[in-house]
Amino acid sequence: MIRFFDIVLSFFGLLFLFPILTLLFFIGLFDTGSPLFRQERIGRFERPFTLVKFRTMSKDVASVASHLSDSTKITRFGSFLRKTKLDELPQLWNVLKGDMSLVGPRPGLFNQQELRSARKACGVFDARPGITGLAQVSGINMSTPKLLAKTDAEMLEKITLSDYFKYIIMTATGSGQGDAIKR
Repeated sequence: MIRFFDIVLSFFGLLFLFPILTLLFFIGLFDTGSPLFRQERIGRFERPFTLVKFRTMSKDVASVASHLSDSTKITRFGSFLRKTKLDELPQLWNVLKGDMSLVGPRPGLFNQQELRSARKACGVFDARPGITGLAQVSGINMSTPKLLAKTDAEMLEKITLSDYFKYIIMTATGSGQGDAIKR
């Protein structure tokens, strides 16, 4: 049932938000010269996929977890995108393709070994990664890998359709904490 809602919501989200996505793309083009950020992430069953977001940092930033990144590399426009969570909108494409879900564990990087091991031990990789979830609305990020993996596993074990919509609404209305890095 959740996959059905993922498909429907991401399709209509992309359709209705197309004018906003286009505007943000062109503003991002002037901001960094490369408005889309693509990065290989760990997906379901530990398979790699390419996550797509709006770029919020300059192009020369190392490929590390956000909480380890240099906050001075966030652009002014990028800061706005992060605060409003608009940087996440291109991930609707990842959801529509089946790489992600709207709700699930945030996809990590392959170089985050401690998080990867903790998630593997908890069975988190059996699910699609998500744009938001229990950890995000609870303010838990990738800087605490064991707690994050435990929270992800708890969410996956107990998630209901009601929780699915609750996490989406909480994130859309500002309860999701997002990345730990701030400008």
